[in-house]
Amino acid sequence: MTNFTIKYRGVRGSYPNANINFLKYGGNTSCVEINCGKQLIILDSGTGIIDIGRDIENSNFAKKQTTILLSHIHQDHIQGLQFYKPLFNKDSTINLFGLKKANEDLKTTLKNILFDTVFPLNLDEIKSNFQIQNFSENETILINQDGKTQKFDSRDNNIKLNENIIKITSHKTSHPKEGCLCIKIEYNNKTLVYATDKESLEDDTEFINFAKNCNCLIHDAQYTNQDYKGKKGFGHSTFDMAKEVFHKTNAKKLFFFHYDPDYDDKKLTQLEKEYSKNNIFFAKENYQFEL
Repeated sequence: MTNFTIKYRGVRGSYPNANINFLKYGGNTSCVEINCGKQLIILDSGTGIIDIGRDIENSNFAKKQTTILLSHIHQDHIQGLQFYKPLFNKDSTINLFGLKKANEDLKTTLKNILFDTVFPLNLDEIKSNFQIQNFSENETILINQDGKTQKFDSRDNNIKLNENIIKITSHKTSHPKEGCLCIKIEYNNKTLVYATDKESLEDDTEFINFAKNCNCLIHDAQYTNQDYKGKKGFGHSTFDMAKEVFHKTNAKKLFFFHYDPDYDDKKLTQLEKEYSKNNIFFAKENYQFEL
């Protein structure tokens, strides 16, 4: 199986918005479902991950292995994790990778902020085979179609790939507190780059090279130019910033992502009419496409 399928499960930034005026684009926070052959990869675990878990259980795929990649640990990117149903199935295997804090492993951080102090179950009471590992931009993750996962030093020139191997690398960008990982997934000669919570203030040569010629770029676009004026330094881009990065990377497609929680369907529809052209699209919850 060589399918490379992307499905948006949550496209909202900051906090979820359950409101009748937010149905067209969706109110769930950051989460993208990726299927590469038989392997399920989830980018961020905002509230959108909850529906993935429901779908897995309802489809009798509870034994399916999941790889979760966290860009960072801000609330809108982790707030659905405790309610991902496969976590509580003893037959599930879940491998989670993400950026650690400066002086604390990711496992300890998630244990403290999501489980032991704020949730009925402690982390060590979770029934699934749940493994949490640090992931830095100096590392490459390889996943084969049997679910075997390995980490390598990204500078290792001896890494061998074939069309069934999924390659995951990252690029760290500045973001308030600990920074944020932009994530690149390469599979079957196609490339997806996920760049949420990225504020493109100036020519970012390293990121441009990281995302160069990718088939699809998912890029933060939280603010209009007007709303951005008082929010410079918050760690988010405007639609125009994302568009400029898209052209510099020579990506094939751009999807705007991580919308401000106050931008309702009416506002986003107006923006879509202005910006959606020449392979530029607006991410919408539950929209699925093949790369």
